[in-house]
Amino acid sequence: MESLIEKNGKGRIKISQPNSGQLKFRMLMIGTAIFTVAGFFLLDYSGLELWPAIIGTLENLKTMFLQPQLNQVNFGSAMYQVLVTLSLAFLSTILGAVISLFLAFGAAVNLSRPWISRVIKGFITVIRAVPTVLWVLIFAIAAGLGAVAAVIGMLFHSVAYLVKAYSEAFEEIDEGKIEALRATGSGYPHILFQVVVPQTKSFLIAWTFLRFEINFGVAVAMGAAAGAGGIGYELFMSSSFYYDMNEVGMITYMILIVAVILELVANKLKSAA
Repeated sequence: MESLIEKNGKGRIKISQPNSGQLKFRMLMIGTAIFTVAGFFLLDYSGLELWPAIIGTLENLKTMFLQPQLNQVNFGSAMYQVLVTLSLAFLSTILGAVISLFLAFGAAVNLSRPWISRVIKGFITVIRAVPTVLWVLIFAIAAGLGAVAAVIGMLFHSVAYLVKAYSEAFEEIDEGKIEALRATGSGYPHILFQVVVPQTKSFLIAWTFLRFEINFGVAVAMGAAAGAGGIGYELFMSSSFYYDMNEVGMITYMILIVAVILELVANKLKSAA
């Protein structure tokens, strides 16, 4: 947002009026702040003993993060479950990336006909508006609860997410390069795989790995919600069935370590690209 106080050519201070976009953003922020504050006053606090609740929360956090250990499962089994969760995220991301790449060629306005771009973008907007967990539960009706429903649900949402990201990267390409190739008689596949993809490969890698990180987190949640297994199921059992805070803490640490490793690998890949 540009400053509203500027200096004109004579060195005098000039105050410019905010435009409509700035006014809408201010109103949105003010409205969000009002609803946030009002929400605290509208909550029902009857029966809540605040101080014991705070003490209990601090005790649980101390047990989780200062005394982590595996009690119900051994370390080898826990690592295997982490690999299962990574496999679910990897499979849904790779399949989604391949499908999204070709759909993004049609969604990009500079690479496709306008009506094709509008149809694809409208379709993925509807898919993206539905949370991943709902897609998983929808497919669970046909495939049953388990890894298949989780992968298909995450795949469906990954495609909608990546098509938007890829197509926007394609639309940033210099139109002059594409027109120059068309003028020389280059075919559509040549333009896509000799200019478009090489020009945007760093963005494609970054967006794909970001979606992989998101799918890993979703796969952890789906381990319990959709019976997909993996470390998410062990976390659910430890927190709800066994109520073993030591194990919850250890599993949380394992998930955080994997997330950090994925971030480091993503940075390496982006720098290499």
